[in-house]
Amino acid sequence: MAIEKNQVVKLQYELKVNDNLIESNLDADPIEFVFGKGELLEGLEERIASMNEGETRELTVPAIEAYGEYDKTLTEVIPASDFEGIDLEIGLVLEADDEDGNTFKATVIEVDKENVTVDYNHPMAGADLDFKVVINKIV
Repeated sequence: MAIEKNQVVKLQYELKVNDNLIESNLDADPIEFVFGKGELLEGLEERIASMNEGETRELTVPAIEAYGEYDKTLTEVIPASDFEGIDLEIGLVLEADDEDGNTFKATVIEVDKENVTVDYNHPMAGADLDFKVVINKIV
């Protein structure tokens, strides 16, 4: 029986980007979610909709259906003096609140004595996501 909206699904997966393993729970407990409630990436949910309990499938979610294309305009150069007391290094993820109180993240991509360049794109923006998915249970 294929998955239907509002059913509870137990799923194991492996995620790779450019053949690099990002995360996996194949050797651990499955995740549990309600299908159709937006708890998974929409592109992934669409691709598992026709799967049945006990089925394993390898599939790709293109960047545009995952975290979007990489947007070069979502970077900003900020004076290093704004980061006083912070040990800055490339790859550091910073969190801040906008004027409305919403939390956002930025990744440090360049640091010099005068400036820090941050990137507001999701870390997997522009990447196709390759999954191995196992549907353990559909309730």
